[in-house]
Amino acid sequence: MPEHRATIGTRRFDFGRDTFAFANETYWEYHFDPASQKTTFSAKAPKPEYAHRCFVLTRAVRQFFYHVRFDWGRQAPDDQTCRRLIREVMRRNPRRPCSPEQQIVIPGHANLREFSRERAPLLKAGCGRAWRSYILRSHWRMVFPISRGHQTRTAASLGAVLAQGIPPIIHLVKFPALTINHSMILFALAATPSGFSFQAYDPNNPNQPATLTFDTASQTFSLPPNHYWAGGPLDIIEIFRSGWM
Repeated sequence: MPEHRATIGTRRFDFGRDTFAFANETYWEYHFDPASQKTTFSAKAPKPEYAHRCFVLTRAVRQFFYHVRFDWGRQAPDDQTCRRLIREVMRRNPRRPCSPEQQIVIPGHANLREFSRERAPLLKAGCGRAWRSYILRSHWRMVFPISRGHQTRTAASLGAVLAQGIPPIIHLVKFPALTINHSMILFALAATPSGFSFQAYDPNNPNQPATLTFDTASQTFSLPPNHYWAGGPLDIIEIFRSGWM
């Protein structure tokens, strides 16, 4: 399979340009014991100021990708104008892009990464509160059984939408354990000897892309260990793709 990358028109989704520079923080410090395979956690001190917004940020990344054009050659707007522009973006449909003539123009900034670095407080306040990560129409799906066949179909569907230029938003879950309940946005796919490798924007770690793999023999997605996940198999659900999801 050739590599697929999300593209709108002639513009390709670029991790260093089309993602937020700030992180979705976690309330907990996670501790992984390789011997027992158990995870323990303790509260962070001081308490994080910006957390529980992974679904908020992945939705917002796609809204900016679908509906915004940055014009760095013009004067940057004041804070009041920035707040208005952010509100306009957040009202846009996260499921489909607008036409070029309907794009919202944000002047004085080259891209979302730069905009979010320079105007982080405004974006954190304007993209949505934490409750928006918990009250989603798609959350119903994780409570029903997810078969290996479903995951094979999901892997194929994710590849298909990437080939169409769509950066799919995914829900990563282990249910009912909920050792992970997280969201990412995929932007690239490549074939591997055992299946597929997806590149993703992880709002918990905005400094580098995450790698999600799918093994065709076991029909299983896997995510390597990081600061909030011990690593290993998990289930994937594509979200923000239809009226139901």
